[in-house]
Amino acid sequence: MKNTPLLEDLRLFCLVAQKASFAATALELGISKAVVSKRIGLLEMALQAKLLHRTTRRVSVTDHGEIVRQWAQRILDDVEQMSEAVAQSKLQPQGMLRICSSSGFGRNRLGPALSQLARQYPELKVELELLDRPVDLLGEGFDLDIRVGVVHEPNLIAHRIASNIRVLCAAPAYLAQHGVPATLDELRQHQCIVIRERDQDGRRWKLLGPQGMETIKVDGQLSANNGELVHQWALDGHGIILRSAWDVEHSLVQGRLIRVLPDYRQEADVWAVTTSRLSNSAKVRVCVQFLQQSLQAKT
Repeated sequence: MKNTPLLEDLRLFCLVAQKASFAATALELGISKAVVSKRIGLLEMALQAKLLHRTTRRVSVTDHGEIVRQWAQRILDDVEQMSEAVAQSKLQPQGMLRICSSSGFGRNRLGPALSQLARQYPELKVELELLDRPVDLLGEGFDLDIRVGVVHEPNLIAHRIASNIRVLCAAPAYLAQHGVPATLDELRQHQCIVIRERDQDGRRWKLLGPQGMETIKVDGQLSANNGELVHQWALDGHGIILRSAWDVEHSLVQGRLIRVLPDYRQEADVWAVTTSRLSNSAKVRVCVQFLQQSLQAKT
């Protein structure tokens, strides 16, 4: 077959067969009788078969036409069910949802939230991968990247799911031995434990303070690409860290860490990063909305 029949022509043919009239079909569709006749003629050419007997008063389906009518109705029903299934999938999340995040946030905040998400949506399969490196969402097949800090890529869509800041802190033992920095510039003389997360420059700390945004280059004996390890080194008294408030809040409350330069902070909101708009995927949309509700209360 050289030409594939169009769905609209199959739908038109089924209506003509039902009404046994070109005129009645044209009237219902709001088109001319000539257009109906032309489209039926094109369908017959595509199928290389005569589908209708035409008289001055009515039309009737030929044997070939009956075969086509049955198949056409089946095809049109399948297309309608497909459309309904797609519409339903936009409402109810289902299928595989691949998510990536950094190790510390993934274990301590994201993991528990996704546990609740899976319980609420049993048709959703969640796969979480913890990666302390830049991620290519499309290339690596991830639906969502949950990250802390600024999103730089202009081709990605970022949805803020929780507010967050990073704060400066150190163990009482370190401060007792090395003193408490009184100005931002004094950080240069201190041991600063640097974390290399994703593509961030860990040794350049951009902080918002009384004078606005300031940048200082720090250094120290220890550095790592894992936030939990850096946190532990701070507890061990090795130096000053710049960590998310959600990460150090318990250590601060317990007095195991003490904030230094409390007038300074670094904006580090939590973002759900995607490659397309939320309206295109029920599973992504529901996950982002769920995380917004869950994490905003805890972060």
